Amino acid sequence: MGAEHSATDDGIAPAVGDGELVVVSNRQPYTHSYERTDGERSITVNRPAGGLTAGLDPVMQQTDGTWIAWGDGEADADVTDDDGTVRMPPESEAYTLKRLWLTDEEVEGYYYGYSNRVLWPLCHGGTMKTEYVERYWQRYQQVNETFADAVIETAGENSLIWFQDYHFTLAPRQVREAVPDSAFLTHFWHITWPGWDTFRACPQHEQLLEGLLGNDLLGFHVERYCENFLDCVDEALDDAFIDPEGGRVNYEGHTTVVRPFPMGIDAQSIRECSEEAGAEFWDDFRATHDIDAATSVVVGVDRLDYTKGIVERLEALERLWEVEPDYREAVTYVQKASESRSLIPDYQDLQTEVRETIERINDRFGTADWQPVVYINEFIPQQELCGLYRHSDVMLVSAVRDGMNLVAKEYVAAQVDDDGVLVLSDQAGAHEELGEQALTINPYDTDAFADAIETALTMDTEERAERMVALREQVESHDLYAWMASVFDAVEEVRAKRADDD
Repeated sequence: MGAEHSATDDGIAPAVGDGELVVVSNRQPYTHSYERTDGERSITVNRPAGGLTAGLDPVMQQTDGTWIAWGDGEADADVTDDDGTVRMPPESEAYTLKRLWLTDEEVEGYYYGYSNRVLWPLCHGGTMKTEYVERYWQRYQQVNETFADAVIETAGENSLIWFQDYHFTLAPRQVREAVPDSAFLTHFWHITWPGWDTFRACPQHEQLLEGLLGNDLLGFHVERYCENFLDCVDEALDDAFIDPEGGRVNYEGHTTVVRPFPMGIDAQSIRECSEEAGAEFWDDFRATHDIDAATSVVVGVDRLDYTKGIVERLEALERLWEVEPDYREAVTYVQKASESRSLIPDYQDLQTEVRETIERINDRFGTADWQPVVYINEFIPQQELCGLYRHSDVMLVSAVRDGMNLVAKEYVAAQVDDDGVLVLSDQAGAHEELGEQALTINPYDTDAFADAIETALTMDTEERAERMVALREQVESHDLYAWMASVFDAVEEVRAKRADDD
């Protein structure tokens, strides 16, 4: 199922069956906000810009399901009924969006606390960054119970309940114990899953595993994360029976199937957007950011997160300009960055470190006519981002740990001229699919990383095209809709086997 398909293909129907599709996510697909025009206040709807929420939206419209999420928009409460529900999208009202209201204390403890100061660093191998604060755990339990209660109120016979990500580790077991046996629970974990030596550092590791084993189907990006999860269950839960070859866990009479589902992107949308950003766009972009038309452009696009290896990337570029003076005034690096989780000190520190590193490099090598690093941290529209992907000569993805890294796939999908080169960290999940045709780097090996950038810049036209054509075929044939189809196919398969066993 490739880019020519859509999320509304008939393959979803058998998985949903005669029940209701219930999606559970922290982020909601639509938000409502206030807008003032000529002194009059009105409410506007902000639609999903891309990624999973945009991909799932048409699925929900097809199945008339219920999407449960945190209502964080300033005007969200004004458009919902007493149960916190509103029909979406406004023009067709095809499914129900159920918003849950969280207090500031709950958001601080559940989201900024346990989710992003415990689970995020733990799963990315950063045990030294974890903050095991008891109130974080208490709030995380509390909010998981709130979401579980909402699911239990919504779900009925044969419901298909789909949890998204690490925000809801405990909810599946809570739901499993309360909904009809015919309901099917599946969960996709969008980040890495660590090995046992890392995971066992978490004081609540048993509760987290038990919660996830409430699911009937548990998905990770790659096989390695599945193996890590099974190892953790084997080490932590004495009463669990593990079938590693079949990817199955039986715990307390319930079987959970564990499978890899490498996530894709909406490649067709990215390609179409890229095609619209032609030479005129690129001339304007260069002029706006004072990038000489004769220089090569290397690009990085990241959320400002310590897992993305941004500082390591800047150090490799600094090494290149240091040891190869010919690349000064000949290569410009554009870093598009989005600030994230700025209330967390580790993220504040990273933002400061990135800015200081860029300032040091620009002071060291910059001239009156050339700035080595162009830093863009303001929002840019999707078409401009696709144009930046398309016209850049090289993309650097240097994650020190990443579940997948969809930016790498977006860059490939935007390469409609087949003339870019992807430099990709072997620590990103995307490397398992794209590593053969990308240039592989270890983000910590600064000298080798700098050499890889030089190799990318000097690669001949024929090799560039050969590599990129193969990469684009991979990305387009394994896009977001293919990913969703594989998940729904697995749901149907596991559901059918469970019915046979009963």
